[in-house]
Amino acid sequence: MRVLIATGIFHPDSGGPATYLHALLPALQARGYAFHVLTYGDAPSEGYGYPVERISFKQSALRRWSAYARRYAQLAAQTDLIYVNTLGLPRPKVRKPLALKIVGDYAWERALHRRWIAPETDLEAFQRRRDLPHVAWFKARRAREARQADAIIVPSQHLRRLVSGWGVPPERIQVIYNALEPTRHAPSLSQAEARAALGWQPEGRYLLTVGRLIALKGVQYLIQALDALPDVQLIVAGDGDFLPHLRALADSYGVAARVRFLGKVPHNQIPLLMRAADYVALYSSTEGLSHTLLEALQVGTPVIASARGGNPEVVQHGVNGLLVPHPDLEALRAALQHAFSAGVRDQLAAQSAVGAERFAWQTMLDQTDLALRALRERTSVSSTN
Repeated sequence: MRVLIATGIFHPDSGGPATYLHALLPALQARGYAFHVLTYGDAPSEGYGYPVERISFKQSALRRWSAYARRYAQLAAQTDLIYVNTLGLPRPKVRKPLALKIVGDYAWERALHRRWIAPETDLEAFQRRRDLPHVAWFKARRAREARQADAIIVPSQHLRRLVSGWGVPPERIQVIYNALEPTRHAPSLSQAEARAALGWQPEGRYLLTVGRLIALKGVQYLIQALDALPDVQLIVAGDGDFLPHLRALADSYGVAARVRFLGKVPHNQIPLLMRAADYVALYSSTEGLSHTLLEALQVGTPVIASARGGNPEVVQHGVNGLLVPHPDLEALRAALQHAFSAGVRDQLAAQSAVGAERFAWQTMLDQTDLALRALRERTSVSSTN
């Protein structure tokens, strides 16, 4: 089956869609798929085993938009099926079966990025509110794009409910949980050995958070809550526009000496950091279904997560981690104090694998393969009637 993969980011870019596609496509290629990837960027395009075309950022936004739309139309005409992994791409309408993966609300993310709405704006509340015309336009656009897809794949029940609210018939939406590629293995090192490799104190207490430094990831709350734990260090792995604000916040709360900003860390080093930490924290305002949580639990490190989005589908409170109301700084302080109480970390770590079978790579691969083949067969039958 010839499939056009239309995406906004692709390997070696960081981010869920890039990681997901880079791992998934070779596995499906072994099952008879022929892929052609269309994306943005300026990284090398060779060595993937299938064509990768990048629309360069070294041109104006209008030229990029036009170039992407033109190439999309050309490639779509040569394929059996289109699999779109990013909402909001410049895609002219083409009469080909269309599968769409949705991992978040493009309108909400765009409004946050352009500061049309406050940084603390809740995703669920955003769905119901009346907005300025330009925000309403993006809402209408993403809902229209979703309704036009023949099939939609989402990585959590949370997103299934969200997309259904855009007017998409529920029967078109399928939940296929994210998974970690089988080549990723937990470090064979013990926690003590991992700490030694990183130069961390053997008896130190470490809270790790990983991700882009943007307001919705909630690192600011972790910094503020650190005053309740005078001997805990917060390790921040990631970079982004919010970094200066976070540094200033750590200074103002008097915890700067206990907050370590590592900047962008190569992905292959993240498991070692996770193994060395006592907990991995993800106190974000929303998540589709977090690879970070899956990675932490895979290496045997319990997690502390906001009880938002898809997080409760991964974290079983009091079993493999702790779920905390968001935004609730006092609840976060209390949860962190409990997490670092005697014996709690060992109890949660011992159960880090509970529920992991729901996020098995083979299951995700089989379900995606079946969904794409079913769409192709269904649309082929309808076109002959």
